[in-house]
Amino acid sequence: MFFMMGITDGRKDLDFSQQMICNVCGRYGRYQVFMTYTVLSLFFIPCFKWNKHYYVTTSCCGSMYELDSEIGKEIERGSSVEIRPEYLRRVDQGRYSYRHCSHCGYETTENFDYCPKCGNRF
Repeated sequence: MFFMMGITDGRKDLDFSQQMICNVCGRYGRYQVFMTYTVLSLFFIPCFKWNKHYYVTTSCCGSMYELDSEIGKEIERGSSVEIRPEYLRRVDQGRYSYRHCSHCGYETTENFDYCPKCGNRF
């Protein structure tokens, strides 16, 4: 007799969406929440999950944040929760690292200190 078992990493998209204004690109978008985990499978049946982490991506520029685990667990249970900035910790810069001028609205992917359109500091 032999056992087929394995340990793999998994990802689960959670049913949650919240409108927001992105701090990175300044556009309207929404938070999309997913969970990553490690799972032990026996005969291709997931038996035990551990190492759960919750992440949030923005739909506007793809910036990724790690979500506080307690808030992530509430979202996983289906509770109505509002994601606040203090629950998030920045993980990466996203697909695009836009700089948005608050004075004239000009957007650029370059790393300028001053806006090339109006001359104000970013």
